Order: sequence, then C-alpha cells, then structure tokens
Amino acid sequence: MKRHQILAGLILAAVCPAMADNVNTYPLLPNDTTKVIDIEEVVVIATPKENTRLRQQPVSSTSLSQEDMRNNAVTSVKSLSSLVPNLFIPDYGSKLTTSVYIRGIGSRINTPAIGLYVDNIPFIDKSAFDFNYADVERIDVMRGPQGTLYGRNTMGGLIRIFTKSPFTYQGTDLRLSAATYNNYQASVTHYHRISPRFAFSAGAFYNHKGGFFKNSYNNKRIDTDNEFGGRMRAIWLPTENLKLDFTVNYEYTNQGGYPYEYTGRTDGNTEDRADYIGKISYDNPCGYKRNLINSGFNLEHQGENFTLSSVTGFQYLYDQMDLDQDFTEQNIYTMMQKQNSKTLSEEIVMKSKPGRRWQWTTGVSGFYQWLDTEAPVTFQHDGVKSMIEDNVNSIFPSGNPAAPTLHLTVNNPTLTVPGSFDTPTLNGAVYHQSTINDLLAEGLSLTVGLRLDYEKIRMRYNSSADMDFDFLFGMGPVQLTSENLHAISSFIGKESTDYVQLLPKFALEYAWNPQNNVYASVTKGYRSGGYNIQMFSDLIQTSLKNAMIDALAADPNFSRFAQMFEGFKDPSPSIKDATLYKPEYSWNYEVGTHLTLFGGKLQADLAAFYMDTHDQQISRFAESGLGRVTVNAGKSRSIGAEISLRSQITDAFSLYGNYGYTYATFTDYVLSDTEDYNGNYVPFVPKHTFTLGGQYVFNLRKGAWLDNITVNANYRAAGRIYWTEQNNASQPLYGVLNGRVSLNKGHAQIGLWINNALNKDYQAFYFETMSRGFAQQGRPLQVGIDLRCRF
Repeated sequence: MKRHQILAGLILAAVCPAMADNVNTYPLLPNDTTKVIDIEEVVVIATPKENTRLRQQPVSSTSLSQEDMRNNAVTSVKSLSSLVPNLFIPDYGSKLTTSVYIRGIGSRINTPAIGLYVDNIPFIDKSAFDFNYADVERIDVMRGPQGTLYGRNTMGGLIRIFTKSPFTYQGTDLRLSAATYNNYQASVTHYHRISPRFAFSAGAFYNHKGGFFKNSYNNKRIDTDNEFGGRMRAIWLPTENLKLDFTVNYEYTNQGGYPYEYTGRTDGNTEDRADYIGKISYDNPCGYKRNLINSGFNLEHQGENFTLSSVTGFQYLYDQMDLDQDFTEQNIYTMMQKQNSKTLSEEIVMKSKPGRRWQWTTGVSGFYQWLDTEAPVTFQHDGVKSMIEDNVNSIFPSGNPAAPTLHLTVNNPTLTVPGSFDTPTLNGAVYHQSTINDLLAEGLSLTVGLRLDYEKIRMRYNSSADMDFDFLFGMGPVQLTSENLHAISSFIGKESTDYVQLLPKFALEYAWNPQNNVYASVTKGYRSGGYNIQMFSDLIQTSLKNAMIDALAADPNFSRFAQMFEGFKDPSPSIKDATLYKPEYSWNYEVGTHLTLFGGKLQADLAAFYMDTHDQQISRFAESGLGRVTVNAGKSRSIGAEISLRSQITDAFSLYGNYGYTYATFTDYVLSDTEDYNGNYVPFVPKHTFTLGGQYVFNLRKGAWLDNITVNANYRAAGRIYWTEQNNASQPLYGVLNGRVSLNKGHAQIGLWINNALNKDYQAFYFETMSRGFAQQGRPLQVGIDLRCRF
C-alpha cells in the first residue's frame, strides 16, 4: 500500500470513536489542576518488596506514565536515553545490543550492570531488554545500586516496567502509525473484566521499519526491521486475600544489518581506503533474528500483618546474529552467534503492611539459566591471507639476505573455527531489610539491609580448527619445501567457578511531611562475572601456529630445523586465565531530597553521589580483532549529581526538565608501560545528560469537534562521550529536538510528531577493530502520524 493511502486511512479511522465519552489519562485528578500530578498516587502499582512510594524512599528515581511515554516518543528501553538524568542507552546495532549506562556504570556485552523487571519478573539476559512497549502503563528508573533487594546486575540501577492491568483498564485499544523511511506500526489489545474476581487482556502487534541507512556496496537499506508478537494477561482473585496474576508474551524479530560506516585507520598508517571514509560498505550479509517468550506468575496473599508474594518467571530466547566482522568490502572474516537460552526464576517475599513504625522485607530468590551458544568464526579468502599467511610470512624481516626466508600457503579456500559452548548459571540469595520510622524524632527513619548472594557459573567448550598448508623454508643456498601438511587445533573441556557477595544497605531519612524529605545512603551492588567465549578464536590461532610447527618438525624435510622452529612456539594458554573475568562491584554514597513546593505546583528531586567501583568490566576487541571480550579494568570512580523538576505553571501549561552530571574516571587501570589509562574517562559515559520539555493544552469550547489540542516539545542532550579507554575518540555534547501535536476527542487521538527536528548529525556509537575505526550515525529527521483510540 502506498504511503499516502495509509496516512489517509489513519485519519479516516479516527472518526470511529469520536462520539465516545471524554476520558482523562489520569482517572483521579486533584481538585487543584495546577498541581503536579504524582504518578504513584494515581497509578497504584503492586510491588512485592517496597512498602512506600518511590518519592518517599531514600533513592534517586524517575517515574514515567503512559502520557509521559507518548509525549516523549518512548517506544522501547532505548528511547529512555537522556530522558532520565544520568541514563544513557546508545541506540545502535540490533536488539541484542542493549547497553544501559547509569552513573558511569554499564555494559556493552555479557552481563548487564542495570537490572530490568517487567511486572515484577526479572529479565536475566540483556539480549531480551529491548522489547515492544505497546501496553506498558508505567516505567520506574531507580539510580544507584539496588543490590540488597534486587541482587546481581543492579549495581548501576534498576528499570521496572509495568503493563496495564485488565482490572483497572477496560476496552479495546487500537494503535496505528506511519512515518517516513517506510515505518509502519499497528497494535490492538483488549482489556476485559469479566467479574469482580476475574479479568484478562490479550493483544497483538506488528512493526515494520524500512531502514535509515544504505549499504553502498549493494545500494540497499540495511537497518530494516520486521517484528510481530502478542501478550496475554489474566488476574484472578479467588478470595479477598489472594491474587493470582499470570502473564505471557511472545515476540519475533527479524532485523537487517548494522550501519557501521568506516572512519579511517587508527594506527597512523597510510590510508588505504580513503575513498570509503564516511561510507557503509561491506560485502557479507548481516542481520539478527530473535524468538522471545516471557512468562510470569505472581501470587500474592494478604495476611493480617504481612503480605506474602511468590514470583515465578520463565524466559526462552532463541536468536541468531550474523556479522561481516571486518565491515569492509574485503572478504576477511565473518562470525555467526546463535543462542538458545532458558531461564527459570523464583522469588518468595514477605513484607510488613505499610504504615507501621517497623517496616520490613525479607525474601529468598534463585534462578537457573541454561545457555547454549554456537559461535563459529570463518576466515574468508582475504582473511586467510592477511591474518594467517601474512602473519607467518612476516616472521623474518624482508630485505635482509642473511636472514632465513619462509613462505606459508594455506590450501583451505576458507577456514572455519567452530565453537560450541554451554554456559549455565546458578544463583541463589537470601535477604532482609528493615526500616525503623520515627527514630528519636518524628519523621526520622533508619533503613538497614543485607543480602547474601551466591553464584556458580560453568563453561563446557568445544572449539577446533583444521588447516592444510604448504611450506617453503630457505636459509642461504638451502631451499626446502613441503606440501599438503596438516595442522589440527582443538579445545575441548570444562571450567567452573563460584563466588559469594554480601550486599549491605544503610540509609537515614528525614521527612517533615509525606511529600518532602532528605536522605543519605550507602549501598553496594555487583555485576556477575563470566567467561569470554569469543576468546577461543584467539586461542585457536595460537594453538594452530604451534600445531603447524609440530607438523613441520615431524616432516623429514625439516627435521634438522626442528629445534629452531620450536623457539617460535607460543606457550600453551590457560583456558581459565584467558577466558574468565571477575565480578565487578561498587559502593555508592549518596545524599538527596524529594520536594513538593509552592502548593504542589513544583516537584523537585535532587541527588549527589560518589561511586567507588572495583574490578570494573570493560568491553574490548580481542587483540586479533576476532570479537569483543570483557576485561577487568581495576578501579574507577564516579562523582556526580542529578536534578529533576516538574512544574504545572497554569492549568494548560506545564514544564519539566532534568540534568545529570557524571565525572567517571579510571583510578587503577594500567595494562603495560605504554597503556596507562589512569585519569582517563570511562568509555560510553556521557559527562552531561539533560532534557527540557513542555506541554500546552488548548482546550476548546464545549461541543467543538475536538476536546483539546495538545502541543509537546522536548530537547534531549548528552555528551561528551568517550568511546575508547585511550580517550582518542569522542562525541561532543549534542542534542535533538522532538515535538508532537495531538488532536484529542473522547477516547481518540491523532498525533503528528517529529523526531530530531533539526536533523542533528551525531555519532550514536563508535568502535575500533583491526586498526580501523567504525561509527554508527544517529537517526536523521523523521516525521510521522499515529492514531490511538479505545472502544
């Protein structure tokens, strides 16, 4: 269907619910409409662990409602970047690469540093973080370690997402959207309360993205995306004191390649591809496919003095990523990664009823994850020559007649290094947190908590390579050749390790009324360790070299030089030392306040923090360039502050804004005499993040064809961002301007929106590999129209 036909169809469809009764986004508005609406007072969310609302807790946090998400174009977790102070999620790559950073803490690969919960179910693997937000009701972002109550991988913070409850939300939601660059979306969800004790919802969605960038090699859009899926939820109240809540959702994703453009060489050598600088041009196909199932079962029992909750989760993820790993027209090497992951989690929590002087939470939790990964690397024709033959043939300097000469010819047209890895994880924890209110004085409270977290990780590996080669060796007048030699390298075995973490929390808070407080806290969080399975490509290269030397030494033609060849062998690597990275942990020292001022017209949240991080995990490309690995970078520290403001100026006019400052630097990170990164900025951490936005509602007279017209605009910025530990590449501070005009009538809304209205040019991501730099540019200006209506 042509674009103009779709746009026309959306506008015509808007008349279907035009006669519906008017409905507010928030069903319970305060009498004084100039007051700032407290999302938590309006949208009541059940959480198994907390006893009070977020703004009454000693934690820096931000909550977003449905309206906030719509006005700020929040359609996935990556859309939250810079909307929350000190939160940065670079939008690059595929849904596999969801890199979340808060306060100088984050992760590009392997385990996340920021936790994610959806309807109280933990998402263990960040490969599943980026999912469809069609029926999301509210998002909470808690900054700073949340390890005491939430455990591993929440050392930077926690994102909690809640979907709409079919008990409080009724009807059928229809959402249609069309935008430039051939982007189309559609979703429908039905919410139905059958009786006072049972309600359910069911919905489906489809998204198509035509792609923003072209591969100049074949002149095709490469970042295309097709997705579809659905969600079901059922809530049953068999008795007054018991609630059963079941959810299940499925998503299928089929994304195109990666728009990484070539930025030039990074080693100072003469440019050999100057005509490709600024272009995306690679020859092998890339893409990402994912099947994702998430399900959860929440059971809640209300006792006389306590609430008992059981939260069971199951996640199934099956995906495949294909990469032209050199991202050039050279046929060097490709990589495929296929994951098959199943995770079963269980948590039992008991907490006191709210409003007591002694409030407490205690619980036990655990999960087991089965993760099988296939990750073969294939050296193509150019890669066999440049990365194997040329490396061996350069052992002796050319132009020296006294030096020996040698020449290696690999007979394999391509060389595949298969890899099969089984990396299961077992985790268990027990925790308790108590808060004593009105301690020594009314409004003064003390919170103390402790968590014991145990984790065991294992790795079973099977990786090998088989190479046929010819060899010529010359020393003076002696010229020796041998053909059809055979070198085999393989690694088959298993490794395991475990560790225990203690995660305490201390907080002192003074509240002079329910809406105003100050606090000071000390908390600890950690990110789990693991194994770098991509290191096996490097290990195979070393082992293959030794196997070649052994093959030569066994050949009668070269036996007399066996002892000399032996000197070129590399030491046999330790699998554990080469692949294992340790857990990362941090202490967070924080002071802050939550204020409601000027008769409720202004909400202000302020915090200042100091984070001391040890064994910080940094993502780097392996020395050979064959994939990314995680290394422990010693110590770093983050010093910063956050401020969020929300004000209702008049009944029609509101403003909001936030600012985050993070000064994150390495304090103990020395790799060698020439690689001393102490004092350098931690990569991927913006020094500044801020958002400034506003809304104006033009209310029309009664009986008009519209109820109101709402105009929203926001400016979101981040930077400077250093991309490497060397701090030799960075993105200066940049910002994008976004806007939306909504035409509202009853349950219907037509929205006209624009993203990156100034068409700002910026780098969303940058990396270096094989002495070359590559970057993904931010998305250009895009305009669109969407329709939302409820029947």
